Amino acid sequence: MRGTDAGKWGGRGFAGAVGLKVWVEVSEERLAGNLRAVREAAGAETEVLAVVKANAYGHGLERCSAVLARAGARWLGVTCVHEGARVRVALAAAGIGDGIGILVMCGFLPEDVGALVEQGLTPVVWTREQVGWLGEHAGMRVHMEVDTGMGRQGVRPGAELEELFDALKGAGLVVDGVFTHLCESEVAGSELTREQERRFEGVVAQVWKRGLRPAWVHAGNSSFVDNPVGDSVGGSRWLVALAKSAGARAMVRSGLALYGYCLQIEGEKPAAGKVRDALRPVMTWKTRVLAVRELAQGETVGYGATFEAPGAMRVALLPVGYADGLRRELSGSNARPGGWVMVHGRKAPIVGRVSMNLTVVDVTGIGGVSAGDEVVLLGDGVTAEDHARLAGTIPYEILCGVRER
Repeated sequence: MRGTDAGKWGGRGFAGAVGLKVWVEVSEERLAGNLRAVREAAGAETEVLAVVKANAYGHGLERCSAVLARAGARWLGVTCVHEGARVRVALAAAGIGDGIGILVMCGFLPEDVGALVEQGLTPVVWTREQVGWLGEHAGMRVHMEVDTGMGRQGVRPGAELEELFDALKGAGLVVDGVFTHLCESEVAGSELTREQERRFEGVVAQVWKRGLRPAWVHAGNSSFVDNPVGDSVGGSRWLVALAKSAGARAMVRSGLALYGYCLQIEGEKPAAGKVRDALRPVMTWKTRVLAVRELAQGETVGYGATFEAPGAMRVALLPVGYADGLRRELSGSNARPGGWVMVHGRKAPIVGRVSMNLTVVDVTGIGGVSAGDEVVLLGDGVTAEDHARLAGTIPYEILCGVRER
């Protein structure tokens, strides 16, 4: 593979071979490097579950799962049973054995039980109903989620938790892990995080008293690992100590950081994070110039004529738009600059409205642009954070929004 990013897949040659004009390149080297960076920040006593849900945040589920497993991930997190089965098949095809745990993080239904068992997947449970669906599979390993304040999935501490303990024991299921999800990991010194940690401590103590011996106690996402004051509020040292109190190992669940991004920790200086500076974006999203044309002063571009050429201009037409995931909020007008792409290593501003399948960019100051030239939509020079800022959203949504075309 050419270039410095060994193991990159995708590319112009591949795109041209099948007639695609919009494609994604993913760097195996950067993906594996980001996992190493997260593991180092989390500490030697903390395992890292690599989250590959939502098609590996738009990066390609099967390939990313295999790369992460080869790079040392012993657990992978998926959205649903269908994703889990795809990962298991992909790992087998890559010659990676059954030693990789696959956690189905977002629930399951009765019709999923057969695939859970057949593919050796580990379901998350938090209701007696779910336990009942697994009732014919005594000895099956599950992870129990506790709602300590997120208000989505998870069993609530108290009577509800005691009833779940009884159901798990009655079904003969093995509680391999106990975990919670924190809703303010990206806030330095969050009192809400500390309250969630206190509630989780109480639950882990109940687990121990009930005679359950989970192998794993886990909490926290990429921001939890990155939070520079996490150890004073809780963080990795808190999690390791808590896990040890239950005879278990600590684990964190990292997703976004694996793909090269991490949310800014609120309340701290930009450089205060523990892992952000070591991360490199894994995805490069590209297209090709479809055509180039000259505009005279006063000519307009796109729907609504929101951009009027202030003078003679040269613009390039790109065969990409919001149907592909290029956000309409990146549109540029005379009143408001929009997003940009990279052409020949230089910024080319978007002019006019991003439409369904076409976008126009200003290449007036960029020499030698012609039909067929590569254009970077996301990558070096323009990031998911840049897109998110302009679109009023978060990098997660930008990455997951890149369509499979």
